Amino acid sequence: MESKPVISYDDFAKIELKTGKILEAAAHPDADKLLVLKVDVGDRQLQLVAGIKATYTPESLIGKTVIVLTNLAPRPLRGVESQGMVLAATTESGVRVLTVDGDALAGSPVK
Repeated sequence: MESKPVISYDDFAKIELKTGKILEAAAHPDADKLLVLKVDVGDRQLQLVAGIKATYTPESLIGKTVIVLTNLAPRPLRGVESQGMVLAATTESGVRVLTVDGDALAGSPVK
């Protein structure tokens, strides 16, 4: 896998990562590989579109606490606005969302 360029700490400090609790999940109405998630990130709820349908059913995600990039500019994905990004790792068995070990309130900062 190709490495990304090195960034400064100031660039990294611009990223806002928080824990988020998945409240709702559904298949994207116009895409085979995408799910639409409603995630509580403490001070608000975000709609996220994630390419994780091959690994997860919508029902299996409800209640999970995940890591969310909350200050990503919104963008439409196949006609549905995504207001951030759920972090995930690519593995041999598919894409796996990054979850929290133990209890964390929705909106807890990730450092």
